[in-house]
Amino acid sequence: MHISSDTDPLALFSTWLAEAERGEINDPNAMTLATVDADGTPSARMVLLKGLDDHGFVFYTNLGSRKARELAQRPRAALCFHWKSLRRQVRVQGTVERVSDTEADTYFATRPRISQIGAWASKQSQPLAGRFELEGRVARYTARFALGAVPRPAHWSGFRVIPQVIEFWEDRPFRLHMRMLFTRREGGWETGELYP
Repeated sequence: MHISSDTDPLALFSTWLAEAERGEINDPNAMTLATVDADGTPSARMVLLKGLDDHGFVFYTNLGSRKARELAQRPRAALCFHWKSLRRQVRVQGTVERVSDTEADTYFATRPRISQIGAWASKQSQPLAGRFELEGRVARYTARFALGAVPRPAHWSGFRVIPQVIEFWEDRPFRLHMRMLFTRREGGWETGELYP
């Protein structure tokens, strides 16, 4: 695949994601999210990309979760998409901002009802005495929201990673892989190729 120097990396990412949606067996929108705590200790986990626009990559979570607490302290993150079946990877580094309440409400309304209930029931990343405790909380919130729409809890929202650096990697014969680096500069993206 040839990538020209005037390529928009977010448009290229959208193309690769669409190809992954056709070819990847499970969760083509899965990404590793890396954050750091106040001491600089890194932490990584898998989350799902739930939005992409000209401003960046969006995911949602409980605001009491470890990742949300770390992003509140240090609003920078790295993402990694790996599509094994396509032999491609995309790495993203950038700053992080919370999505608006309107954006979070709109997305929350599209979630399956049981996932909405789960957002209320889960104290994400907090110690759990046992499965029965979680099931009890699910039952309580299921009863509480038995009729009508389930509102978004105040402790649940989204984050947008605003990319400063995006690297595209594609497998090539003899391990001479393609690596294209896009760095955001004043007025646009600077493009360069990296040794494999």
